[in-house]
Parts: sequence; structure tokens; C-alpha cells
Amino acid sequence: MNTLISTGLVLAAAEMDPRLFDLDFQLLHDASLSIIAIISLFFIASYLLFNPVRNLLQNRQNKIRDELDNAAQDMADARELKAQYDAKLKEIDKEAESILSEARKKALANESKIIADAKEEAARIIERANAEAELEKKKAADEVKREMVVLASLMAGKVVNAAIDTTVQDSLIEDTLKEMGDSTWLS
Repeated sequence: MNTLISTGLVLAAAEMDPRLFDLDFQLLHDASLSIIAIISLFFIASYLLFNPVRNLLQNRQNKIRDELDNAAQDMADARELKAQYDAKLKEIDKEAESILSEARKKALANESKIIADAKEEAARIIERANAEAELEKKKAADEVKREMVVLASLMAGKVVNAAIDTTVQDSLIEDTLKEMGDSTWLS
């Protein structure tokens, strides 16, 4: 059978005229079937391969665009937050400065009050010391007066023992008073 086909082909080839492009019904039929097959393959490939790839690329492009938009929005939000934080930091710095200046004023006022209280206390202590010194001075003067009275009574006792007359007694008291001095009695 192979030999029949090959002899049939040799005969058919001999019968044909050598033309470059032979348009016959079979060629047109094969060409139209090939075009239909290619178009149908293109549509099938487009449906099965190209459309999913296009969809994938479109989805990826949309995702990237969304991420870029989100990044730009986040950047704008970050700038706004940074501006708010900078403003708050400046406000906090001002507030801290005002608190420190108020604390300094209070410290100076407390210092002045403490100094005034210390001066008042020192004045009271000095006044008390002066009063105590005055009391001690009076006590000493009273003590001297008591001693003089004791001495005078001792002398009076001696005078009485000696039975001296009053003129002698008066002279002894005057001599004793002169020895002690007038300033003792005055102080």
C-alpha cells in the first residue's frame, strides 16, 4: 500500500504543472481551516492564558497603586503628627520654663521669708539675752545689797558687843558705806 501511495504521488506530481502558487479548493480549504484554528487557538489561549495574566498584572498594578497611595497618605499623616509633636514639644518647653520661673520666684520668696524669720528670731534672741543680762545685773546688785546688809548687821553686832556709843556707831556705818561706794547702792 505504501508503494501505491508513493506511485500515486509520483503520477500526481508528474501531471501537475510546475507553478509557484497553485490556488485550488484544497489549498483554500486548508488555509481557511488553519486561520480558523489559529484564531480559535488565539481566543482559547487568550481566555485561558492571556486574560488571567492580564488580570494578575492589573491586580498587581492596582495593589501597587494602592500601596503607593497608602504610603503617600501615611507620609502626610506622619508629617502632620510630627508637626503636632513639635508644637507640643515647644508648648511643653514653654510650660516647663514657666514652671521653673515660678519655682524660682517661690524659692526667692521663701528665701526672703526665711531670712526675715531668721532676723526676727535673732532679734528676739538678742532681746531675750539683753533681758536676761538685765535680770542678772539686777540679781547681782540685789546680792551686793544683801551682802552689805549682812556686813552692816555684823558690824552692828560688833558695835553692840563693844558697847560703843551711838556716835561711834554712826561713824562706823558711814565709813563702811564710804568703802563700798555710792555707785554700789545706785546700780
